[in-house]
Amino acid sequence: MKRIKEYFFYKKPLHILSYDFGDFYLYDNFIVGEVKEDVVISWEAQGKFLVDEFLSIYQDKSQDLIYISHRINDYSVVPSDWLKFKNHDVKFRGYGIVSYTKRGFFNGMLEKVFMPKLQTFTSLKEALVWAKTSESVLVDSSFYML
Repeated sequence: MKRIKEYFFYKKPLHILSYDFGDFYLYDNFIVGEVKEDVVISWEAQGKFLVDEFLSIYQDKSQDLIYISHRINDYSVVPSDWLKFKNHDVKFRGYGIVSYTKRGFFNGMLEKVFMPKLQTFTSLKEALVWAKTSESVLVDSSFYML
């Protein structure tokens, strides 16, 4: 599976945030996140910091953004921290998951139980087209950010 930078349609983002746990590509209306292999995301170690970074860059525009989780690697989120993500102030207009495996697809379907308006995709291109044209309603997607 290719990282976003390896695709022919890759456009230089406004910002690239690179950390030991993942890379995040920030565009005008959407963010593409690529968490690294075998990382365990927790609210204290990565979550709050990352959400605060997004809010400081986009300021009051987070409600106009779509977050795309480009799941090219296997990683996990500490289950007990899910509520901490959910209860944070960031709200995105929409949220998408790009997964290339059966397991990833089924995980996305499970997440959709908790957030029915979540969109799942099997290609990054499809998710980017959706992000650029979406009229998604405002959803509380901080819970599903990573």
